[in-house]
Amino acid sequence: MSGSAIFAACSALPEGDGDEHAVPEALADLGFKTRWAAWDDTTVDFAAADIVVLRATWDYAERRDEFLSWTETVPTLSNSAEVARWNTDKSYLAELGDAGVAIVPTTLIAPDEKAPRWPKGEFVLKPAIGAGSRGAGRFTAGDAAAAHLSGLQADGNTVLLQPYQSSVDSAGEIALVYFGGVYSHAFSKAAMLGRELDESGLYVTEKLAPVQPAAGFRALAEDALDATAALLGILRAELLYARVDLVAGPDGRPLLLELELVEPSLGFRQTDAAAAWRFASAVRQQLA
Repeated sequence: MSGSAIFAACSALPEGDGDEHAVPEALADLGFKTRWAAWDDTTVDFAAADIVVLRATWDYAERRDEFLSWTETVPTLSNSAEVARWNTDKSYLAELGDAGVAIVPTTLIAPDEKAPRWPKGEFVLKPAIGAGSRGAGRFTAGDAAAAHLSGLQADGNTVLLQPYQSSVDSAGEIALVYFGGVYSHAFSKAAMLGRELDESGLYVTEKLAPVQPAAGFRALAEDALDATAALLGILRAELLYARVDLVAGPDGRPLLLELELVEPSLGFRQTDAAAAWRFASAVRQQLA
């Protein structure tokens, strides 16, 4: 099998952040010719490609309606337009929680809602539609939290309120990566709140390292993917990639922080070289 693949990015980072540097070669070994293109580049015929892979579309949050309209025009998009619509609004966490997945406790605050009674201790406020930790802040009850909430709501955002998980300060987050619904590798991410955006202004620079997740983390990641497939009415194998971000709760048990199905960094530089081959194989599976 041979074909053409386009990795969709954004104009600020038209070839991503470099994490996928080994993937085009792995795809070439399977007969695929790969190129990068900004998703809003009107000179590119995305519909003509055998597969279009969402990779670095990190400006979607400011232009979500436009971005989702574009996804609907790309019949060979992975992950699909349906997945993108569901996953670009972090309200999906409430759906997964209702489905029995152990999530970080999450309260959704609509744009027209008053500030709730703040929880004890530290908590996080972040927009439901956002990428790269932009707009996320760590607070205790007080004027700063109220002002941040009001600012996010003034922009029309639904806001997520979550208790801060202190384990992140020492252990960070654990990101488990799946290709075609099958586990590939995992890496840790140090705490990002309060850190600076990269020079593109699109995401917070991450400190990453390879990690071997404990059994409980692996089991929760599997539960999250199973629940997602059921909610969307698809097979897990239809997800070309997924990154499941977990943290340890106060009792040490894992909790789902985010499930990334649209444009996450996949940690190719934090794992073995064969990960690029596993990804290429998953791309081929999507076409088969």
